[in-house]
Amino acid sequence: MTATKPVAGSQPGAHAEEVARGERFQFGENWARFLGVLDDEKIAQARRSLAGMLGTDNLTGRRFVDVGSGSGLSSLVARQMGARVTSFDYDPASVACTAELRRRYFPDDPDWQVGPGSALDAGFLEGLGTFDIVYSWGVLHHTGQMWTALDQVRRLVAPGGLLFIAIYNDQGAWSGRWARIKRTYCSGPAGKALVSCAFIPWWVLRGLAADLVWRRNPLRRYREYGADRGMSVWHDWHDWLGGYPFEYAKPEAILDFYRERGFDLERMTTAGGSVGCNEFIFRARR
Repeated sequence: MTATKPVAGSQPGAHAEEVARGERFQFGENWARFLGVLDDEKIAQARRSLAGMLGTDNLTGRRFVDVGSGSGLSSLVARQMGARVTSFDYDPASVACTAELRRRYFPDDPDWQVGPGSALDAGFLEGLGTFDIVYSWGVLHHTGQMWTALDQVRRLVAPGGLLFIAIYNDQGAWSGRWARIKRTYCSGPAGKALVSCAFIPWWVLRGLAADLVWRRNPLRRYREYGADRGMSVWHDWHDWLGGYPFEYAKPEAILDFYRERGFDLERMTTAGGSVGCNEFIFRARR
């Protein structure tokens, strides 16, 4: 059975206009560079991560939708695990990245559909139908209307199905400061250079200092980076610095939100007091 084919879910040019106004980071351009360093080990890491959270490496016959597919890496490993995959993204360059991974690994595969779409477009989402697994890692807090997006994507979950999301942790005033930093990064070339030159050297030196204190190989953190999701440190740095729009929530707010809407928590991994992502897997009540 062929997965549902996405249809256009955003107004042509809307994404480019938001980027030009400094209101949105170009995630897709960053992911296009990431594909240049993507290798079999990163793919294997991403597969182990997804399987570990879902509790299985076998998704044969299950319907999987990747909401905001980004690089397409998660869609790729879900397809490798046997799922029938639908991938969509608001960023045209991200759609192109996902389509490129499909071309490389599953050319002309009718069980992996890729196209443009928005988590805020109710009509588009309704046209997709429902899925056994709805996956949206680190995406919905970048829509500019996070709570609306969180409400919309639940409608994609079939009765008894899973909703796997990751949302930035609310750290109060510090989260607010990060929002302003990200907006500065997206304001133009000068803002990007300023923020990058301020934070990337700081992260490198902070990591080096910690490694020296604990007598660790300073290169080890970079060699082993991505063991959880198969990502790369350089692209994640820019993804973090430029990731705007930027919203966040406390774990209990997400738990209450979905509990009231007919979902039960299956698994949660918190960011441990940082501004990173809290991961949630909910199951829709039948």
